[in-house]
Amino acid sequence: MAIWEWALDAYGQPGVPEACLRLQDEHGQNVSYLLWAVWAEARDPALLARAAETARVWETVALAPLRAARRELKAPRPPVADGARAALREDVKAAELRAERVLMETLAGLAGAASGGGHAFDALKAASLAWGKPAPDEALAALAAALG
Repeated sequence: MAIWEWALDAYGQPGVPEACLRLQDEHGQNVSYLLWAVWAEARDPALLARAAETARVWETVALAPLRAARRELKAPRPPVADGARAALREDVKAAELRAERVLMETLAGLAGAASGGGHAFDALKAASLAWGKPAPDEALAALAAALG
Protein backbone atom coordinates (compact mmCIF):
# COMPACT_ATOMS: atom_id res chain seq x y z
CA MET A 1 0.00 0.00 0.00
CA ALA A 2 1.27 3.49 -0.82
CA ILE A 3 2.43 5.45 2.19
CA TRP A 4 -0.24 8.15 2.09
CA GLU A 5 -3.12 5.69 1.95
CA TRP A 6 -1.47 3.65 4.72
CA ALA A 7 -1.05 6.78 6.86
CA LEU A 8 -4.69 7.80 6.41
CA ASP A 9 -5.83 4.30 7.40
CA ALA A 10 -3.45 4.28 10.37
CA TYR A 11 -4.53 7.72 11.55
CA GLY A 12 -8.14 6.56 11.49
CA GLN A 13 -7.44 3.84 14.08
CA PRO A 14 -8.72 4.51 17.61
CA GLY A 15 -6.07 6.13 19.77
CA VAL A 16 -3.68 6.97 16.93
CA PRO A 17 -4.56 10.67 16.57
CA GLU A 18 -4.25 11.23 20.31
CA ALA A 19 -0.94 9.37 20.53
CA CYS A 20 0.42 11.27 17.52
CA LEU A 21 -0.59 14.66 18.86
CA ARG A 22 0.93 13.87 22.24
CA LEU A 23 4.22 12.91 20.60
CA GLN A 24 4.11 16.09 18.51
CA ASP A 25 2.95 18.62 21.09
CA GLU A 26 4.48 17.23 24.29
CA HIS A 27 7.65 15.63 22.96
CA GLY A 28 8.55 17.62 19.83
CA GLN A 29 8.32 14.69 17.43
CA ASN A 30 7.38 14.87 13.75
CA VAL A 31 4.32 12.68 13.23
CA SER A 32 4.82 12.22 9.48
CA TYR A 33 8.38 11.03 10.09
CA LEU A 34 7.30 8.63 12.85
CA LEU A 35 4.50 7.16 10.75
CA TRP A 36 6.88 6.78 7.82
CA ALA A 37 9.33 4.91 10.07
CA VAL A 38 6.60 2.42 11.02
CA TRP A 39 5.46 2.06 7.41
CA ALA A 40 9.04 1.49 6.21
CA GLU A 41 9.94 -0.60 9.27
CA ALA A 42 13.03 1.61 9.31
CA ARG A 43 15.79 0.88 11.78
CA ASP A 44 18.92 1.57 9.73
CA PRO A 45 20.70 4.47 11.48
CA ALA A 46 21.97 6.03 8.23
CA LEU A 47 18.53 5.96 6.61
CA LEU A 48 16.90 7.32 9.76
CA ALA A 49 19.46 10.14 9.96
CA ARG A 50 18.82 11.15 6.32
CA ALA A 51 15.07 10.95 6.83
CA ALA A 52 15.21 12.92 10.09
CA GLU A 53 17.21 15.70 8.44
CA THR A 54 14.77 15.81 5.53
CA ALA A 55 11.85 15.98 7.96
CA ARG A 56 13.52 18.68 10.10
CA VAL A 57 14.03 20.91 7.08
CA TRP A 58 10.46 20.37 5.84
CA GLU A 59 9.12 20.94 9.36
CA THR A 60 10.85 24.33 9.43
CA VAL A 61 9.98 25.36 5.89
CA ALA A 62 6.40 24.13 5.59
CA LEU A 63 4.80 22.16 8.41
CA ALA A 64 5.44 24.36 11.44
CA PRO A 65 4.37 27.61 9.76
CA LEU A 66 1.21 26.04 8.34
CA ARG A 67 0.35 24.36 11.66
CA ALA A 68 0.85 27.65 13.52
CA ALA A 69 -1.36 29.53 11.05
CA ARG A 70 -4.09 26.87 11.26
CA ARG A 71 -4.07 26.97 15.05
CA GLU A 72 -4.12 30.77 15.15
CA LEU A 73 -7.07 30.84 12.77
CA LYS A 74 -9.15 28.63 15.07
CA ALA A 75 -10.26 31.55 17.24
CA PRO A 76 -12.32 34.49 15.98
CA ARG A 77 -10.21 37.39 14.69
CA PRO A 78 -12.46 40.46 14.60
CA PRO A 79 -13.04 42.42 12.48
CA VAL A 80 -12.48 39.51 10.05
CA ALA A 81 -15.78 37.75 9.44
CA ASP A 82 -15.97 34.31 11.06
CA GLY A 83 -17.00 32.67 7.80
CA ALA A 84 -14.01 34.10 5.94
CA ARG A 85 -11.64 33.14 8.77
CA ALA A 86 -13.03 29.61 8.98
CA ALA A 87 -12.78 29.16 5.20
CA LEU A 88 -9.18 30.34 5.22
CA ARG A 89 -8.43 27.97 8.11
CA GLU A 90 -9.77 25.07 6.02
CA ASP A 91 -7.51 26.13 3.13
CA VAL A 92 -4.51 26.24 5.46
CA LYS A 93 -5.49 22.85 6.90
CA ALA A 94 -5.59 21.40 3.38
CA ALA A 95 -2.16 22.90 2.65
CA GLU A 96 -0.81 21.44 5.90
CA LEU A 97 -2.10 17.98 4.95
CA ARG A 98 -0.58 18.35 1.49
CA ALA A 99 2.76 19.31 3.09
CA GLU A 100 2.57 16.18 5.27
CA ARG A 101 1.86 14.07 2.21
CA VAL A 102 4.78 15.59 0.31
CA LEU A 103 7.07 14.81 3.25
CA MET A 104 5.86 11.24 3.62
CA GLU A 105 6.15 10.53 -0.10
CA THR A 106 9.64 12.05 -0.10
CA LEU A 107 10.64 9.86 2.84
CA ALA A 108 9.15 6.81 1.11
CA GLY A 109 11.41 7.58 -1.83
CA LEU A 110 14.43 7.61 0.48
CA ALA A 111 13.51 4.19 1.86
CA GLY A 112 12.93 2.62 -1.53
CA ALA A 113 11.85 -0.99 -1.20
CA ALA A 114 14.03 -1.54 1.88
CA SER A 115 12.32 -2.84 4.96
CA GLY A 116 13.96 -3.36 8.30
CA GLY A 117 11.42 -5.99 9.24
CA GLY A 118 10.97 -4.49 12.67
CA HIS A 119 7.94 -4.04 14.84
CA ALA A 120 6.22 -0.67 15.18
CA PHE A 121 7.69 0.08 18.61
CA ASP A 122 11.23 -0.72 17.44
CA ALA A 123 10.84 1.53 14.39
CA LEU A 124 9.33 4.34 16.49
CA LYS A 125 12.08 4.11 19.09
CA ALA A 126 14.84 4.16 16.46
CA ALA A 127 13.19 7.06 14.60
CA SER A 128 12.65 9.08 17.77
CA LEU A 129 16.28 8.61 18.72
CA ALA A 130 17.41 9.75 15.25
CA TRP A 131 15.07 12.77 15.50
CA GLY A 132 17.06 14.16 18.41
CA LYS A 133 15.65 14.24 21.90
CA PRO A 134 13.85 10.89 22.07
CA ALA A 135 10.27 10.67 23.24
CA PRO A 136 9.55 8.55 26.33
CA ASP A 137 9.11 4.84 25.65
CA GLU A 138 5.57 4.92 27.07
CA ALA A 139 4.49 7.58 24.56
CA LEU A 140 6.01 5.59 21.69
CA ALA A 141 4.48 2.37 23.01
CA ALA A 142 1.05 4.04 23.10
CA LEU A 143 1.32 4.86 19.39
CA ALA A 144 2.66 1.41 18.55
CA ALA A 145 -0.23 -0.22 20.43
CA ALA A 146 -2.81 2.02 18.73
CA LEU A 147 -1.35 1.16 15.34
CA GLY A 148 -1.83 -2.52 16.16
